[in-house]
Amino acid sequence: MRHQGAEQLVVALKPLYKAELIHRRAPWKTKASLELATLEWVYWFNHHRLLEPLGYIPPAEAEAQYYQKLARQAGKAA
Repeated sequence: MRHQGAEQLVVALKPLYKAELIHRRAPWKTKASLELATLEWVYWFNHHRLLEPLGYIPPAEAEAQYYQKLARQAGKAA
């Protein structure tokens, strides 16, 4: 069973991925070079790209802040 939220995320990011990576850096000589570039793009997207809806911070930083907040709340409840 597929996770609906993950599938929606893929659908939303696919045009961005294609525009920013696939078409901009084409033609690709090997499948391996495309796979490596994809991994680099995903890392950049998660750790360096500043997103307005998150307060102009990278998604990885927003996620870390979220889990820190949960941990503080759990500590207060205990």
